[in-house]
Amino acid sequence: MAGYLTTHVLDTALGCPAEGLKIELFRISGVERHLLKTLTTNNDGRTDEQILPEAEFEVGEYELVFHAGPYLDASGTPPEDPRFLGVIPIRFGMSEQSHYHVPLLLSPFGYSTYRGS
Repeated sequence: MAGYLTTHVLDTALGCPAEGLKIELFRISGVERHLLKTLTTNNDGRTDEQILPEAEFEVGEYELVFHAGPYLDASGTPPEDPRFLGVIPIRFGMSEQSHYHVPLLLSPFGYSTYRGS
């Protein structure tokens, strides 16, 4: 089975998928970050395509950067300056040819993630 990467962003404060949230994928090589892709979540809080499809998948270290601030602004969360969670980077390793699912559970003052299925 070839590997691939997906995500799902849920707004736990509003109890719904986080639509319109910008996500960037970086490959980490030593101290360097290489931007591979920029996507936006759809009305289900998912991207319309796999973040890293089978044809582009490689084991290694990666970082997903979730741009939470603009999403929280658009969702009506009272503004702060600066916003507590403006950008959420999640760095992780993929060590095998498998499905990696890295969801984000988001609220204005906290978040969690895990390796999903």
